[in-house]
Amino acid sequence: MSAEAKFVSRYDQRVELVRGILKQDTKLDAKNADALAIRLLHALDATPEKLR
Repeated sequence: MSAEAKFVSRYDQRVELVRGILKQDTKLDAKNADALAIRLLHALDATPEKLR
């Protein structure tokens, strides 16, 4: 009974979280929700800590 653990980076977890929220709360399809999630996370990551 060996179960292989699949590694998922914290970034991928964040993208999945934002993608899920966008798909739930908007009428975006999966492809567009994914693209917007990546853009949003990039913008947040590029924002200096003092401005967050």
